[in-house]
Amino acid sequence: MKVGIVGMPNAGKSSLFNALTNAGAEAANYPFTTIEPNVAVVPVQDDRLTRVAAVIGASSIVWDTVDFHDIAGLVRGAHEGEGLGNQFLANIRETDAIVHVVRAHGDDAVVHPEGSVDPLRDIETIETELIFADLEQVERRLERVVRTARGGDRAAVAEEAWLRALLEELQAGRPARGIPVPDEVDRGQSVHLITAKPVLFVANVDEGGQEVPEAVRRHAEAIGAGAVAVSSRLEAELSELDDEDAAAMRADLGAGTGADAPLELVVRGAFELLQLNAFFTVGAGKPAQSWHLRRGLTAWHAAGQIHSDIQRGFVRAEVIAWDDLLAAGGYAQAREQGTLRLEGRDYAMRDGDVITVKFTP
Repeated sequence: MKVGIVGMPNAGKSSLFNALTNAGAEAANYPFTTIEPNVAVVPVQDDRLTRVAAVIGASSIVWDTVDFHDIAGLVRGAHEGEGLGNQFLANIRETDAIVHVVRAHGDDAVVHPEGSVDPLRDIETIETELIFADLEQVERRLERVVRTARGGDRAAVAEEAWLRALLEELQAGRPARGIPVPDEVDRGQSVHLITAKPVLFVANVDEGGQEVPEAVRRHAEAIGAGAVAVSSRLEAELSELDDEDAAAMRADLGAGTGADAPLELVVRGAFELLQLNAFFTVGAGKPAQSWHLRRGLTAWHAAGQIHSDIQRGFVRAEVIAWDDLLAAGGYAQAREQGTLRLEGRDYAMRDGDVITVKFTP
């Protein structure tokens, strides 16, 4: 799962990326790591699993992760090759979701490429560039598909209709996410649209700031996006301190802590963009592990997340909601209370389920 960090030059993208990368000192069992100069692997911690693991007596906790990609700054005219232009656009097409960093602080020492701080203007600049880039992709693809559709190919006819709807939407200055992909269209062969991806806005505020600017908040609500406030520079500095010093500085500045810490809000908010349910595997004396699955998928799909061999040999699954297991105090008590259920392969997984798959090797 890949999340691209985008924004204008000097918006605070790299500071946020550095904070995400270096904050691994706070993650006991899975440090944030950099696997490439511009990719950070970040654990998605979940207090529910922490509590269940303690009750069951798990040996350790293994967190699921999300990849954050620090993508070069986008400037006006990028779709025509300005700045890193095409390189930027190619990188962002490879991600599953977008974290859009918007400058909202007033530090005059940081030069703004447009000469002044205006978060909404900057958002519109980048969104316009992405719409232009998608428009070019759709126009090129449509030229090829029309020829096939004239021959009566059903998939090509469906794709042509979809592309024309996209063309109309993009030409009106609206993102592609409002036009769903028909089932007949081969997602792997057709266009990969940037503006179809879900977005989380990160307002890079002054140190001590905790509120998303009203203009950013309203825009996010209008397009169905999320929004959080972070001081990227402060978080990058805090990530370099040990836990005790960082906690003391947070207290002095009134910055959030724990689940409300700005970085946690970014990680959780980015992961929520992907519309996944969390599920857990927990056993006494064994590692407890968090997993994620697209909403609506089944116990059989969950087994495949754990291991392909387990999926192939799926027989049944023992399933219980995390809070029911916590309330029962263990698997044996949950069986006695009837809250630990046997489910088949078609059971639709729910967020927070704890699952044990029974399978034949």
